[in-house]
Formats: sequence, C-alpha cells, structure tokens
Amino acid sequence: MGQFIETYFSSFPAWSIWTPELIVVLLLFSALYFWVTGPLRHKFEGAKPVPTSRKVYFHLGLIAVYFGFGGPLYVLGHMMLSMHMFSMAIVYLMAPPLLLLGIPSWVFQPLAKHKSLKVFGRFFGNAIIGLLLFNAMFSIYHMPFMFDRLLTNEGAHNIYQLAMFGAATLMWWHLVPRIKTRYELSELKKIGYMFGNGVLITPACALIIFAGEPLYDTYTDPSTWAIAMAYCLPAGTEIPYELFAGDGSLPPLSPLHDQQLGGAIMKVVQELVYGIAIGTIFKQWMNRDKSDNAKEELQEYEMVQTN
Repeated sequence: MGQFIETYFSSFPAWSIWTPELIVVLLLFSALYFWVTGPLRHKFEGAKPVPTSRKVYFHLGLIAVYFGFGGPLYVLGHMMLSMHMFSMAIVYLMAPPLLLLGIPSWVFQPLAKHKSLKVFGRFFGNAIIGLLLFNAMFSIYHMPFMFDRLLTNEGAHNIYQLAMFGAATLMWWHLVPRIKTRYELSELKKIGYMFGNGVLITPACALIIFAGEPLYDTYTDPSTWAIAMAYCLPAGTEIPYELFAGDGSLPPLSPLHDQQLGGAIMKVVQELVYGIAIGTIFKQWMNRDKSDNAKEELQEYEMVQTN
C-alpha cells in the first residue's frame, strides 16, 4: 500500500493532484460569504451577526466540496471505485447540510420574494421530489453503462455531478430549511424522510457490494481507464499505465474487492450521517416538547395566581 501511494504521488503532476483551480473558486466563495455576512449585512432585512459556529459549518462544507470534486481523492477515484465512493459520500452526504447550516436564513429571504423562484419552490419544494430526485440520480449514475459513459465524457460528467449536487442540496433542504415554506416538515416527518432516504439508496449500494463480478470497465479495461484518466491530467501528459496492473486490476485491491469496499464505504457513511441527522432531529423534538410543556405550566400558574 505504501509503495502504491508513493507511486501515485510521483506519477501525477501536483496540479492534477491538488486541483488549485478549485481551491481558488472555493476561496472566492469564502470571500463572498464574509462580504455578505459582514459589510453587506446591513442591506438584508432582519440580518443579525453570524455566530462563529455557522462560519465553521460553512467552511467545513467548502472543504467537503474540495475533497469531493478535487484534491487527491478525485484523481484516486478514477483509479479505485472505493475512493470514488468515499469522495461521493463526502460531497453529497456531508457538504450540503454543512453549507446550509452555515448560511444564515436572512440571506435567503430576498430570494423567496422573486416570482420565478416561487414557481420553482411550488414544485421542487415538495419533500417527495427531494426524496426521489437525489436517490434516482444516484442510482442511475451507478448503472454500469451510465457510469462508464460519464467517466469517459468529462463535460457530461461535470454537468451530471453538479446536477446531483443540486439534488442532494434539495434533499437536505427539507431537513435544514433556511426559510419557512408550506412544505415544512414536522420532526416526525423528518425522521421518516431520513429513513426513506436510507431505504432508497440501499439498492445501488447492494448492487455494488453483492455483484459477483466487476461492473465497471473504467476500473478493469485499460483503454477505458486511460480515457477517464486523461481528463485528470494536463494536456500532453502521458498516462501512467504502470499504475494499471497487467491482469486488469488496480493495486492494492482486485477490482471485485475494491468494488465491494466502495459499496460498503458509501453505505456505512450514509448510515452514520443519516443516523446523526435523525438523532439531532429527535433531540430538537424533545427540546421543543419540553419548551412547550414549560410554557403551558407557566400559563397555568399565571391563571391560578390571577384567580
């Protein structure tokens, strides 16, 4: 494993491995965030100072986007399905809720007043759409013919990735709503919503884990692999075929074992993230009930005192 990692870092230029152009884009988003929540804050109705915790959430979300769409994991994900699934778990299951938690609700208030966005919200604001859209896109993405086609077509892959990120953000919006809408879910419905998400993502993970043979040419066929790898390298850079073993497998795992590990990683990370979400929702539910009970007791006490 150590030799593979050493060969990996020595076979690719630093620009390909660390994706500096993505770092620049994310730094611009960070600067925009501090500008909007700082000097520009007075232009937003009802704006309040942003707590440090929200700033931390937002920037953790940006870091998650980096490791999902760039950095060492992105290139490695074109060589090992397990690393590809790990990067997907980071960018689709972790980044959206962190970004939503980091953006104060008053930023979204002006957007809610635009007529075009209201029309958009009437359809996509429905929780069922959020539930089905992301899971459907995730499942379609991992169909073998679709996966290989996307990984060997950079433009189509980038568009699909961004669309799936939008779908993932929509899915998480119903758990972390930043403005009040008529589609807002109760705590019980949110818990059921997360269980539904866990059920719908399972078939794609099960297909990957329990398939009796490697499913994707990207990781087993040298010519397909070379096309996918070419999009990770600067123009004119030679493909490091030494990283592709002669028996059609990528070290340090065989294609089948790497595939099984990839499905397991996605399912385990999904269970952990969704479990944390359900636990947080349940805690909020209990705290709200305690607050409501305390208000009722106070009202009863005041009535007794008045009488």
